[in-house]
Amino acid sequence: MDTQSPCESSDLSSVGSLSPPPPGDYPSPASSQDFNPGLSTTQPISSKHPREEDDLPPTKKRKIAEVKPRTTQSLDLETPPNGLATDQKAQLALLLKVLRKKRKIVVIAGAGISVSAGIPDFRSSTGLFSTLRSEYKLKASGKHLFDASVYQTDSSTSSFHDMVRSLSKLVSNARPTAFHQMLATLASEGRLMRLYTQNVDGIDTSLPPLVTSVPLGMKGPWPRTIQLHGGLEKMVCSKCNHLSDFEAALFEGPLPPPCPACMETDKVRTDHAGKRSHGIGRLRPRIVLYNEHNPDEEAIGTVVSADLRTRPDAVIVVGTSMKIPGVRRIVREMCGVVRGRKDGLTVWVNHEPPPVGKEFEDCFDLIVKGACDEVASRAEMRRWDDHSVDNELCTISEVERVKASQSVVIPLPPKKIFDPSILTPAPSPRPKASKPAPTKLKLNPPDQAKALSKKKATSKVAAPNPNPKPAAKKAGASKPSLISVAATKINTSFKITKPAPLPSTPTKKPKDMTNKPKRPCLTGDEELSMPMAPISPQAARNNGPVPSPTKLIFPNLNVIKHKASPGRLKRRSEEIVSPTGAIPSGMKGLLN
Repeated sequence: MDTQSPCESSDLSSVGSLSPPPPGDYPSPASSQDFNPGLSTTQPISSKHPREEDDLPPTKKRKIAEVKPRTTQSLDLETPPNGLATDQKAQLALLLKVLRKKRKIVVIAGAGISVSAGIPDFRSSTGLFSTLRSEYKLKASGKHLFDASVYQTDSSTSSFHDMVRSLSKLVSNARPTAFHQMLATLASEGRLMRLYTQNVDGIDTSLPPLVTSVPLGMKGPWPRTIQLHGGLEKMVCSKCNHLSDFEAALFEGPLPPPCPACMETDKVRTDHAGKRSHGIGRLRPRIVLYNEHNPDEEAIGTVVSADLRTRPDAVIVVGTSMKIPGVRRIVREMCGVVRGRKDGLTVWVNHEPPPVGKEFEDCFDLIVKGACDEVASRAEMRRWDDHSVDNELCTISEVERVKASQSVVIPLPPKKIFDPSILTPAPSPRPKASKPAPTKLKLNPPDQAKALSKKKATSKVAAPNPNPKPAAKKAGASKPSLISVAATKINTSFKITKPAPLPSTPTKKPKDMTNKPKRPCLTGDEELSMPMAPISPQAARNNGPVPSPTKLIFPNLNVIKHKASPGRLKRRSEEIVSPTGAIPSGMKGLLN
């Protein structure tokens, strides 16, 4: 037998492929393996069918905005306004933008903003540290009078009291400067977020928009002005912390004045209660001295943290040399937050340049050299208490009057035009169901003769009723004939009538269980023979009733059933065995 080699082609292999051949310029798929430039297996790609990657547009590169480097600019306001250089006008416009446009401004002020009001600063050549040394013949700088050690000796305490009295006299005669008025204007406009002041003169807090609270609370809302070093407008007891208004006449000599609140409490305790005295406290000005604890330290830290979270958009550091460590930290953190914003600006205003150090490197955007009042005059902002006609705010009554005089027209949307040519079809009317009148059809003469003959036949077959009962007829109703009934069916078969209401299902009455017959007591055989009665497994297996044990032992015995006597307890009937044949020996005793 000839066997076909597997290498030989079969008859089916000679049939040509039904699918069309691929075009000659169809590109082959790229290899998933590494591409070898020496062994190219791909076909040449025609220009008519470029690769899929060439059809896609080039990917767009995300434009990343380059962070512009922050540069520190300088502005010299010590020159007159007409002599301002051309290159300085841009810096002036930047300063005016901060004062006129920014919405959340933080100002950190020092003693320099009160110099024009007659209050000397501390560290300048004409400041308190220089003048107090020569005035009170101190061995060291006048800074010693602002240290907590002034209460250690009577001489230093007396010099401190003299200095406080003279400083209080200067403050009482001082008036707010132009820069104070500008800060009050910013506060009245709601654009001054916070004023951190190191001044103890209280000139800034004397203006209503810059009022503060003493002592400073731990929870907000906080006042506009935060006093970092206290103020001379209050005095406090060193024992009971009782606050009262400052009275300069009490601070004379080396002995501090006693606290009236402690004196009253001690008098009640010793005279009326008969107890020993707890001592009387001494009053002192509520200002923070060097090397002592600030009573508002925690509250100030809470306010600074809240302002940093609010992210101010401008910081102005003015009139301070930033020698206090706490103030340096506040300035550094505030400037860092503001310069982190794209539109944030930080400004330094002073006659001296900012402090040099790593922590203040690239800290300010604009350094203004000049007086604080010159900045306020260049800003040309109205005073907070200026109620002229141009700047006067309208009252509520005037606003209502203007609203009533002007008519406001509110445009309403156009109404939909009703087109009577397009009508909505009305619902089809339901005809009333009425009984059709029986129509009598005219019969042909042959049909009429058949009907008469049928009528006579029925009258002869029907027997006359001796006692006829009158039939109850309804008014206007007569029994139609067969022809009329047929005609009625034909006429009413195509009429639409209401569907007949469904018959209401009668409610089932609860069964009366009182008269229910009791189930009779049956024997074992009778109970097993009842239909649908449960049977034992043995009966189910044998497919029949189970005989009693007596019949199993004695199959030839007859069982006679007797009912129990009425005198005995009710139980199942007894079975008496009566043998028909001979009784085996010994059975009599067993049966009896």
